[in-house]
Amino acid sequence: MRKTLTSEKLSRPRGVFGHGVSVSGASRLIFVSGMLGRDAAGKMAGPGIREQTRQCLENIKAVLEEDGASMDDVVRVTVFIRDMGEFDAIHEVRRQYFKPDRLPASTMVQIVRFTEPDALIEIEAIAAV
Repeated sequence: MRKTLTSEKLSRPRGVFGHGVSVSGASRLIFVSGMLGRDAAGKMAGPGIREQTRQCLENIKAVLEEDGASMDDVVRVTVFIRDMGEFDAIHEVRRQYFKPDRLPASTMVQIVRFTEPDALIEIEAIAAV
């Protein structure tokens, strides 16, 4: 059983996430490592943040599918970005992957650089199945 938590005592989330997620009766958790916007051939998607965000989420989706899970099972994401000014563009893409009644808890942090010089975003996820 999974429930997105949004408190009326807090301001509404500006992006595609809930204030929290409650999970009960999950048989397993899946921890997905931070994914850059690289495709299966190792090529960085791009040139922009939307393309890299989409590829990060597709990579997470592929890992989840290896264990019979889907994006609907994601309960938490941590997003690392190079430019907080890209917040709206990132969430525009996230809306395509997270349903309004299945929003994950989320943290977004701006960092200086990634292991790949062309990377603009990295996303890690936790899923409860």
